[in-house]
Amino acid sequence: MTPTHQGGDRREDMTQIQCNRRDESAAMKPRMFRRLWFLVVLCVQLKITHCGVYPEPDQSLRVPPGWSPAEHLPSSDSVILTFALKQQNVKKLEELLYRVSDPGSPDYGRFLSLEELRSLVQPSEDTLRTVRTWLEKHGVVNCDGIATRDFLQCQMDARTAEKLLPGARLIRYVKEEQSVVRSASPYSLNPEVASHIDFVGGLHRFPPDRRLRRQEKDGTTAEFHLGVTPSVLRQRYNLSASDIGAHPNNSQACAQFLEQYFHPADLSEFMSLFGKSFEHRVEVDHVIGQQGGGRAGLEASLDVEYIMSTGANISTWVFSNPGRHESQEPFLDWMLLLSNLSSLPWVHTISYGDDEDSLSVAFMQRINIEFMKAGARGLTILFASGDDGAGCRQISKDKNVFRPSFPASSPYVTTVGGTSFKNPFQVTDEVTDYISGGGFSNVFPMPDYQVSAVSKYFTSSVKMPPGSYYNRSGRAYPDVAALSDNYWVVTNRVPIPWVSGTSASTPVFGGILSLINDQRKKRGLSTLGFLNPALYRLGGATDALFDVTEGCHLSCFDDLVLAQGFCAAPSWDPVTGWGTPNYPELLKSLL
Repeated sequence: MTPTHQGGDRREDMTQIQCNRRDESAAMKPRMFRRLWFLVVLCVQLKITHCGVYPEPDQSLRVPPGWSPAEHLPSSDSVILTFALKQQNVKKLEELLYRVSDPGSPDYGRFLSLEELRSLVQPSEDTLRTVRTWLEKHGVVNCDGIATRDFLQCQMDARTAEKLLPGARLIRYVKEEQSVVRSASPYSLNPEVASHIDFVGGLHRFPPDRRLRRQEKDGTTAEFHLGVTPSVLRQRYNLSASDIGAHPNNSQACAQFLEQYFHPADLSEFMSLFGKSFEHRVEVDHVIGQQGGGRAGLEASLDVEYIMSTGANISTWVFSNPGRHESQEPFLDWMLLLSNLSSLPWVHTISYGDDEDSLSVAFMQRINIEFMKAGARGLTILFASGDDGAGCRQISKDKNVFRPSFPASSPYVTTVGGTSFKNPFQVTDEVTDYISGGGFSNVFPMPDYQVSAVSKYFTSSVKMPPGSYYNRSGRAYPDVAALSDNYWVVTNRVPIPWVSGTSASTPVFGGILSLINDQRKKRGLSTLGFLNPALYRLGGATDALFDVTEGCHLSCFDDLVLAQGFCAAPSWDPVTGWGTPNYPELLKSLL
């Protein structure tokens, strides 16, 4: 797909060339090489020292608030860089993904093995040879590949990294107890290798600052207001005591980043307090990555406890990506793990996101390909929609726009928004949680599967924000929702009330999809895989999802929108998607 982009500079001058994908038409290749050759000749004539191709010309180099430069990294210090190698057959991969994900297709559920996926997308031998030769010329030999051969992670000293990537200047930044190594200046690639590399990870993107909210509830007592617990969720979403997993080959997972850890003792304590009404597990089956021994993180505890509450009695994995090496991008490391394991859980829920405008288009496009790869293998990937409503970004003194989040805005994942009970003290109908992230991508065009649903929303009677605030032709999100307000979580052996965020709604919905996978596997059917084509096929015509029609979310606080972004409406809307799960009916619809 060719992305559209608003508010970003897409100019291509002689030092900022965005290379085309390898699988585009052959007619483009001679032109690309002529441009690269012209660049090399020009650099020689003008005697430019750092002349190269910038793969990420639109990457934000702004240092986020709170991060301070500590030092220029000593030349002998070690860094780890990730090279995203150009893949083949990307268009074929996308076409295959939609075929295996569409219930109306004869290929529905015919997913690829890891070996089949590698044969489809692995880089050409020319790419592999060119990049390896370039690295070895700079003395970089300590590299690890992955099963699909399309990433290389290489360790080197800082001096070598700056020579390898002219323009980069590696600085250690600190924030409270965290420290990362990043370059606040753009890096360049030798023109000879630029056409073989999508981007280099570990140089620019700072860890996003995402924290769960805790609200104090005035005028209530613990006896009167218990908040959301597993039994409340199971009551609301019509899960009986017998709705638990049983298939031996079913599994689910959540991911934790940036020193966020769960403690097994917290999970055991949580289930002893809140899991008495249904059969469940009290241990995670697999931890992939490093699990720290420090204090448990509230978000990691929430993810594990609630995916194992709705997805009860199902084998659960935790992907732990602490990012302890300063030049790691933990989210990118998680993506590499998905491409490197032949056996994986079928449902993954991730409470992670960043602003679209803080990321380069090259980075997001490549991450989208990784999501396509996961879907082609039969994995269901769910992301939280974020906790900033429509978001807000100031373009100029008198102009604001909404601020979409990625990966929530990816067309190849299922994005989960948030709701709250209409009566916070009872199990009632749901309304929009005002923090629920949602809107329209400024980068990715609207996929075909959702065009009809979004068109209906635009013709509804709901008051819309001014059109100048958003890109109405962009990928619209979220796709679904679940309760995101007022949860109980046990962390560091302490029960904590009033925890809120779409970090809660995402594992809840993920666990319910795992139950549906369990029933499908019992019947000899495939797993759900990439859910959206099947989800939008339902089109709100069944009772599979509780339609949320009340409430609006936050946006810009200015004279035009006065902090109100989009509002809920019948059927799909960019606040709660299609609504929240009604398990028995959703199961029927997806069987």
